[in-house]
Amino acid sequence: MKIGMPINYSGEFREVADELLDHEAVGLDLAIMGEAYSFDVVSALGYLAARTEKLRLASGILNIYSRTPALLAMTAAGLDHISDGRFMLGIGASGPQVVEGFHGIRYDAPLGRTREVAEICRKIWRREPTDYAGKYYKLPLDAEHGGTGLGKPLKLINHPLRDRIPMLLAAIGPKNTALAAELFEAWQPVLFLPEGAQAAFGDALAKGRAKRDPELGELQILVDSVACITTDERMREAVLQRVRQHVALYVGGMGARGKNFYNELAVRYGYADAAAEIQDRYLGGDKVGAAAAIPDELIEGLALVGDADHVARRVKAFADAGVSTLNVQAVAADRRGRVETIEALVAMAG
Repeated sequence: MKIGMPINYSGEFREVADELLDHEAVGLDLAIMGEAYSFDVVSALGYLAARTEKLRLASGILNIYSRTPALLAMTAAGLDHISDGRFMLGIGASGPQVVEGFHGIRYDAPLGRTREVAEICRKIWRREPTDYAGKYYKLPLDAEHGGTGLGKPLKLINHPLRDRIPMLLAAIGPKNTALAAELFEAWQPVLFLPEGAQAAFGDALAKGRAKRDPELGELQILVDSVACITTDERMREAVLQRVRQHVALYVGGMGARGKNFYNELAVRYGYADAAAEIQDRYLGGDKVGAAAAIPDELIEGLALVGDADHVARRVKAFADAGVSTLNVQAVAADRRGRVETIEALVAMAG
């Protein structure tokens, strides 16, 4: 298992980029950066590509609605080129709050659109003409489907460094998880609990793997967590409280009642009663109560917080659950402490 690091899109990016060089020196394998309704991630990844030498880079995620499939393919080819083949294109459906609320684009058919986006990207990387007749994307766009009739199939002018850039799908729903296992090189679930992974994702992964092209290789699994190696009980509790607040936001408030993917995930983990209470409290304005309603075992299972022996056991639990890359937000008193945390995790994972 490799150790990666999620880069926060709302933080002090230049300072994080400087520190990332220290992490790269002690064995960090991947930096993955998200994009919400924030600064775009492409600019930041281009900057990181120029600053780093060995670190793999990934978008985690670019949503499939606000950029066309061809633009996603162009962007990935460009980032892969300037990073000397270190880029992974992470995409996902996001949700209606962002897609419709921020971009003003209708949120529809996430599963079908994701499949077609992946097929179009790979077609473009192979420098094949953009001749594609999908249900959701028509290339060229002809007069019958609202075009002028003047479009013609084109192929990418540049020769991509790789004609098969790895693609990552961020997904937690059963159908999208199955699609990741079928069609993508990598899969990124959110709020990954090793002990609950089989119950929550096992059937969907098996369904997708049964259709998987062997040329894709083994499905890579990338998950995020928080790591703090400490014997200070107050620090341990403070970090776990931050994890609580994060989980409460997602399980309780990320989406409407009856349309919250993360709440549904907590149910699949076996926490149906807690999930309902967390959502009721959060949507009722009681964020503190929502966080307090999260079972301790769920919080401690999602995180890597405690003394070195405890953290090593949690690292092993993630590895045993099939995780390929564990992306950790290292928490320590200072920069040196964060670097030492990454170094220790690299040794534990290796």
